[in-house]
Amino acid sequence: MNKGTSADQFFQTDAEQAKRERRAAKASNKNGNPIALKSKLLATISDPTSPSSVLIAESAGSVRRVNVDTGDTKEVYRGPSAPVTCVAVGGPGYQTLFAGSWDKDIWSWDLASKTPGRKYSGHTDFVKAVYATKLSGKDILISGGADKKIMVWDVETGSRLYVLQDQTVSMMAIQDLAIDPIQSGPDQVTLVSASSDPHIRRWHIRLDGFEQIKETLLDEPGATRHSILEHDTTVYKVVFDKEGEEVDLWTSSGDGTAKCLSRLKGFAADDSLKHGDHVRSVAVTDQWVITAGRDEDIRVWNRTSGKLYCTLEGHYDEVTDLVVLDGGRRVVSVSIDGTVRTWPLDQTELDKINKEKEDKAKGVEEETPAEPAKGLMTAEEEAELAALMDDD
Repeated sequence: MNKGTSADQFFQTDAEQAKRERRAAKASNKNGNPIALKSKLLATISDPTSPSSVLIAESAGSVRRVNVDTGDTKEVYRGPSAPVTCVAVGGPGYQTLFAGSWDKDIWSWDLASKTPGRKYSGHTDFVKAVYATKLSGKDILISGGADKKIMVWDVETGSRLYVLQDQTVSMMAIQDLAIDPIQSGPDQVTLVSASSDPHIRRWHIRLDGFEQIKETLLDEPGATRHSILEHDTTVYKVVFDKEGEEVDLWTSSGDGTAKCLSRLKGFAADDSLKHGDHVRSVAVTDQWVITAGRDEDIRVWNRTSGKLYCTLEGHYDEVTDLVVLDGGRRVVSVSIDGTVRTWPLDQTELDKINKEKEDKAKGVEEETPAEPAKGLMTAEEEAELAALMDDD
């Protein structure tokens, strides 16, 4: 056990202290053009009003609009006194920002004016996921919480229409929600939910009710399975691949993998990428699959070959979310370390990053023109050089 006198060192093991020191040393890096904020960043989505901005859920109890090109971070949506965990945009005219919070409520604001709107209360634990959609022309909000419940709300009136719960297999805390763009229509949507158990559930949702979907088994005609079960533990993220022909479902999990669940195979796993540790987020473009999580790194995979193409290093704490911008030309990451980083997805730029890492590993430094000799070094310069040599 470390017995340092610093307040930060009390009750820390040597491993914890080493981890702290490693992160402190890594914190000054400029990879991904970091924009530093003053709180932990828990989720992000693209800003529908600006192609270079994102909306970020902060542990400080607010949602912040960040322009990754200009670095502007001044626009803030305030209200909650507890961490904000998730964000969504929807409502009339697609002009309402929704945010779920640890205070068990869902907050809303006018997206343009930041004026607070209706608050949706009903969960009995943290709200962890929100999704806005329409049903039969009516604006609907869907939320999931640590109370193991999914709630469907009428956005205009604030009334709760009904609660979704698995009546057969106990559903744990909700982690993420997504709408299937292929199997959804104006009067019924297909919702996909991920939770702290390994089961991925699908639901038919209408204004007048819902039912949980039984999954078919393609290799056993007539047989069904209760849910989609392709991971070993918590599923953090569910994302439909709108770039692919079949619009398959990509997932990320605490089992250290991201998987492509094939629609044609009844959402059985078709591809599996072994990122390592807890994979908190996954994003897809027409060329790449991007994963990130607890190990702090962002990995870019070639979606055709399934091979790791590039590792983007810069964050110094868990990466909590990813969002693709500019039609797949770059990806934005947010982290517990409080930084927002933007990474190129152009293959040439990724090749350049790989080359720089290879050169660094080989000890190759970028050449700089030699300065003309200025004569013998002073005693002070000699001592400085000796100290540097000793460090080597």
